Amino acid sequence: MTTLTAADPAAVPAPPAGGRSVRGRVLRRLLHNPSAVFGIVVVLIVVLLALLAPWLAPYDPNEQDLLSRLQPPSPQHLLGADDFGRDQLSRLIYGARVTLAAALLAVSIGFVLGVASGMLAGFAGGRLDSLLSRVVEILMALPGFLLAVTVIAVLGPGLTNAMLAVGVLLTPPFFRVARASTQTVREETYIEASRALGCTTWRILTRHVLPNMIAPILVQLAILFGLAITFEASLSFIGLGVQPPTSTWGSMLTNASSYMAEAPHMVYVPGILIALTVLSFSLVGDGLAKALGTNRPSGPGTR
Repeated sequence: MTTLTAADPAAVPAPPAGGRSVRGRVLRRLLHNPSAVFGIVVVLIVVLLALLAPWLAPYDPNEQDLLSRLQPPSPQHLLGADDFGRDQLSRLIYGARVTLAAALLAVSIGFVLGVASGMLAGFAGGRLDSLLSRVVEILMALPGFLLAVTVIAVLGPGLTNAMLAVGVLLTPPFFRVARASTQTVREETYIEASRALGCTTWRILTRHVLPNMIAPILVQLAILFGLAITFEASLSFIGLGVQPPTSTWGSMLTNASSYMAEAPHMVYVPGILIALTVLSFSLVGDGLAKALGTNRPSGPGTR
C-alpha cells in the first residue's frame, strides 16, 4: 500500500520491493507457455519484416514487369508475381509494414478514447458514469463492420479513415477494463490519503489508478491488435482501406481474388500470413492473461 507524507504531497509511490521478482515470475510463466512462445516468435518475425522492409525486399514493391505477369514461384520471384508482374514477396514484406502501422493506429485510438473515458467514468461515477456507459453500450450493440463502413462512407475511403473507424470500434473493451479497475481502486485508503494531501484528480488517476490496470490493459492490447489486423484486411479487401498502389495483405487478397484459378499462389501466402499473425497475437494475449492471472478479455460487441 502506498503512503504519502505531508512534507511531500506530490510524492510518487515507490514500487513494491518485490516488483522485480513479480515481473520475473510473470516472464517465466509466459516463456513456459509453448503457444505463447510460438505467438511471440511469429509476432517478432512479422515486426522485423516490417522494420527491415527496405533491406529485405528483393524488388521495389510497385515495380511492374508485365513479362512476368501471374508468374508462379520461381528463382526470380520466390513467391511469384501478381497481375502487374510485381514481386509478391516484396509486396508482402512492405505490406507487413503498412498492415502493422494501420493496426497500431487503430489500437492507439481505441486505447486513448477507451482508457481516458473509462477512468473518468469510474472515478467520477454518478451521471457522467451512466452517460458514458450508455454511449459505450450503444457502440457495442451496433454491428461492428457495418459501423466501420458507415464511418468510412461519411469520411471517404482511405487507410487513415478506415483505422479511425476501427479505433472507435475498439474503444468499448478498453473502456470496460479502465472503468472496472478505476472503480476498484478509487475506494482504497491511499486514494483518500492522496485527496487529503491535495493531489489533483489528474495526478491521482495517472500515478495511482493507471498503474493498477496495466496487466489487463496489456492483455487487451495483444488481443485487439490481432482484431485490428482482421478489420484492416477486411476493409482493404472491399476497397475501403488502403488505396492502390500501396499494398497491404488485405489489398493483396483483393487483387488475388480475380485470379484464383490462374494464379492460386497470389491467394495462399497473404491469406496464411493474416491468419497466422492474428492467431499469434491471440496466443500472446492468452499467454499474458494466464501469466498475469487475469481473465481473457472479451472483444468488441460481447458482454
